[in-house]
Amino acid sequence: MQIHGFQKLTLLDYPEKVACTVFFGGCNFRCPFCHNGNLVLHPGDEPLIAEEEIWELLEKRRGVLDGVCVTGGEPTLEPDLPAFLTKIKSYGYLVKLDTNGYRPEVLKELVLDGLVDYVAMDIKNAPDRYALTAGVPGLDMTKIQESVEYLLTGVVDYEFRTTVTRELHQKQDFDKIGRWIAGCRRYYLQNYKESDFVIHPVFSGYSREQLERFAQELRRTITVVGIRGID
Repeated sequence: MQIHGFQKLTLLDYPEKVACTVFFGGCNFRCPFCHNGNLVLHPGDEPLIAEEEIWELLEKRRGVLDGVCVTGGEPTLEPDLPAFLTKIKSYGYLVKLDTNGYRPEVLKELVLDGLVDYVAMDIKNAPDRYALTAGVPGLDMTKIQESVEYLLTGVVDYEFRTTVTRELHQKQDFDKIGRWIAGCRRYYLQNYKESDFVIHPVFSGYSREQLERFAQELRRTITVVGIRGID
């Protein structure tokens, strides 16, 4: 297992749960605004976290932590992910998976095997701007569509979310997204924030007022639309 980060306590990553977060390296996307660029582009340069450190914490914090968030990078690229999640579940914890949805076959396997309790899937942009926003020319949208349609069935609890930048996201994009994922359980607009590890640090975020205008329009087709990343 190539684990490159471990946050021992978070009150933010797993909605309404006290959790810890495990970070995997590597990704099949190259989103230019990604704030974990070091994990995406150069995972081999990042320190490795021993699995035993995770198991020791999960044993020690039984009754304190509710769950474990698994993120990256893109965790569905990790071949041993099912075995890893199986062991987490053996400790009695809930599991939240962060994913870009580009491996729907893995997503389905994990859900059907009872290894995931909550999925947070990124919606990079409207379908016609997806490849540009994900940094992958020739991206196969059928894979994204398969994951979206699967989650919309409600087989597992989930959210969709979009990291919003002024340079890549406009009102018409959210109009299209609202029609695309209409009726989903919850959708979050995450305002872009600069960090030291952004792949291409040329982006900027919106004001709270503008994000709220986007959210109001989205609520025409999605009941729960929230905003994150505004101080």
